[in-house]
Amino acid sequence: MRTFRRAFIAVFDLRASATALVLALLFVFAPASAGAAPGGFDPSSLPGIGGSSQVIVVTATNARTSFARVSAYEKRADGTWSTVIDATPARLGYSGSIKASARRQGTGKTPIGTFPIVTTFGRLADPGTQMPYVRFDRNDAWTYNPRSPSTYNLFQTANRSWRSFGSYVEWLWRYGSQYNYVAVLDYNLPKGAVRTGADGIRRAENPANTSKGGGIFLHVTNGKPTAGCIAIPQAQMAKVMRWIDPAKQPVVIVTLD
Repeated sequence: MRTFRRAFIAVFDLRASATALVLALLFVFAPASAGAAPGGFDPSSLPGIGGSSQVIVVTATNARTSFARVSAYEKRADGTWSTVIDATPARLGYSGSIKASARRQGTGKTPIGTFPIVTTFGRLADPGTQMPYVRFDRNDAWTYNPRSPSTYNLFQTANRSWRSFGSYVEWLWRYGSQYNYVAVLDYNLPKGAVRTGADGIRRAENPANTSKGGGIFLHVTNGKPTAGCIAIPQAQMAKVMRWIDPAKQPVVIVTLD
């Protein structure tokens, strides 16, 4: 299991360091879509899609609400789009949403923007995703303590106590069914090399912005608002996990009506 975890983390680090360059090139050179999905919606009209052919659209009626709807679309070989998941209810942050550039830690807001899905994990066994996946255990955590910049917004597998991080750590196991399936969005992830020290702790050479918060995921809902994530029913989340394909560059777009 630990060997697999190291492989998972290596893929995570490689994808995180390459995302910005790849997306920049894709956004410049990607061709326009040739047609809309059934019902008339054309995801290619949304900003930041680039070369992605798998698009998850999260739409809220205004920036104050924690309620939204989620739909998913895939681009066919002929350039037209098909609907993979019809509009399904979702929950956002308890304070609504805000442009990603303006988001701050501890505000309970979901960032508005376009975010690649970089990896996945979960409490349950791999549902059959083509993305890198790890089934976490009781040791695993997500850290975002501003006083520890090098560990900010990182998946951790070290068998140690994170109590010194106070409220700035998520012990993943404690989130129960919400984290049965999780897709990690590329929001404020550290860029560049991330290395695991002799103490088992992962540290970034080029830390993320410690004012903007982290741990922005697409995960299973418990029916309540989140702290900034996007949450949908487990049946739809399992479908998303099986559908997303790294070769198709899946992205999540959070927008307002």
